[in-house]
Amino acid sequence: MSEENNQQAAEGAQGPVFAIQRIYLKDISFETPMGPEAFTKAYKPNIQQDLNIQANQIEEGLFEVVLLLTITARIEDRAVFLVEVKQAGLFAIANIEAQAITQLINTACPQILFPYAREAIDSILGRGSFPPLMLAPINFDAVFVQAIAAAQQQAAEQAQAEKPEVVN
Repeated sequence: MSEENNQQAAEGAQGPVFAIQRIYLKDISFETPMGPEAFTKAYKPNIQQDLNIQANQIEEGLFEVVLLLTITARIEDRAVFLVEVKQAGLFAIANIEAQAITQLINTACPQILFPYAREAIDSILGRGSFPPLMLAPINFDAVFVQAIAAAQQQAAEQAQAEKPEVVN
């Protein structure tokens, strides 16, 4: 199926194209600030997860999408470990309107990349002698809708703040 989509994209077919070209680990970082002390305590750390998506158009119809996941485990105010993963993919996207491309880049692409990022995180934690996290799936559609709503609210608040007051 992917080869068929690639051929359609190359021939300039009129139908919509959405195809994975490559999935790769762009960057990974692992830190254990507590050092060996992390292994001498019985604890249940507080896990914080930060998520971001970056997209770059490489050429016409080819986009690099990067899912950035940062996982921090803390005991009280001390970091036990910190993992940062940039899981990336190249996606062929053509013959689709701009608004739909934005939605694909922010929902479908990260949904495809997330399991790879989760596996990379669990693998590096195992190498660091920590148990796997088994991160729960993320609903990227809901995240996208929330981001749009927040941006609209911020724009409305900014427009209201810039509106001159009328004095009678």
